[in-house]
Formats: sequence, C-alpha cells, structure tokens
Amino acid sequence: MPTLKCTALTKSYGRVKALEDVDLTVEPGRVVGLLGPNGSGKTTLIKLANGLLTPTSGKILINGLEPGIESKKTISYLPERPGLPDWMSSADLTGFYGDFYADFDPAAARDMLSRLGIDMKSKLKHLSKGSREKVQLIMVMSRKAGLYLLDEPIGGVDPAARDYILGTIISNYNPNASVIISTHLIADVEKVLDDVIFINHGRIVLASPADELREKQGKSVDSIFREVFKC
Repeated sequence: MPTLKCTALTKSYGRVKALEDVDLTVEPGRVVGLLGPNGSGKTTLIKLANGLLTPTSGKILINGLEPGIESKKTISYLPERPGLPDWMSSADLTGFYGDFYADFDPAAARDMLSRLGIDMKSKLKHLSKGSREKVQLIMVMSRKAGLYLLDEPIGGVDPAARDYILGTIISNYNPNASVIISTHLIADVEKVLDDVIFINHGRIVLASPADELREKQGKSVDSIFREVFKC
C-alpha cells in the first residue's frame, strides 16, 4: 500500500488554484524530494497530507486513510516555520514529546542534541534561529513514524551543519517509512533522495527516481531543476 496517494487533488483559494489535478504516489521506504520554486504548491501539499487543509476536490490518502486522527498518529511533521514555545528548553521538549507521542524515542533525541552541541537546559528563546530549527527537526526525527513531512528542513541551518542534519534524517527514520523533503536547496539534498518530484504552479512537472533521472539526462538533479525552472 502506498504511504501517500493523491488522485486529481486540487486545492483552491477563491479563484487561485494552489494545487491542480495532482496525481501522485509515494511508496514505503523512499526518501522523496518535493522540489519547486517558492509559491509552487509544496507547502500546500504537505499541509493537505497532514490534515491542516481540506482538499477542494480529489483525494489524498495516507496509508489508505483520509487525513484525520488516525493518519496523524503515523505522521511526523516539520513545519516551514518553527512553532515551538520559546520558554521551553530542549529537555522540556523531550519530555513533552515523550508524553504526547507514543513512538517518540527520547534517548535518540538526547543523543542528537548532544552531537549538535545544543545545551538541553537553555530556553529556546536563548538559542540562535538555526539552533532552534535544529531542535525542532531533532524532535520530529526522533519519532518512529510512518511518514515524515519535512518542509524546508535545512533552510535556516548553516552549511556546515547541513550534512549532519541530512545524515540525521536518513539514519533515524524507520526504513519502512517514507520521507518527503520539501526544499529549493536541491544541491544540498539530492544525494539523499530516492525519488524527485518537480512541482510548479500547483502542477506536477516531473516525477522520477533520482538515479534514473540523472542517468537519462546525464546531469545532476540540481542542474535539471535549474533548466526546468529557469527564468
């Protein structure tokens, strides 16, 4: 059964279609890059999968279920903007996530926080923007979820930490799960991607296994992306 399946999925805001007739399947055990320029529909698709938005028409299924209480139990979601309470510390958050999510692994969270040199006792408001984003990503990846929805997970992270962050994503997710990474930083993430989806103006432009696309075109995914979306 597909982890994520969209059929003629459309989301409109008045006359503006953020997504239009999207047909898409994401299989278990795949790391998928949802790639497109700003405003292309990436965040809308991720919010629909997480049940934060309702389709205008068409269907979206998570492991065969429409988005709702049951599907949300299997989804670990990283929003585009950090939304954690800044009065909490990383230690507070680890306890909170452990109480809230049955699949949360506090030992994994503490290990990743330590490796990134984040003081678990410091309040989030005393951390840099990049460190706060790292903390939120660590909380998300410390769950044993069935689907990870990561909206711009490395956008605010310094280049030196990106390799570790991507390694953290790959090494900590359930191998039977799927990971969808929404980003426009293609060169940084393409080495971890199994599949790529190009989206623009709410429509799927291209969907392919990453290796197959590189072999067919003789170019990196980043180079292909730049050609497809050149101004």
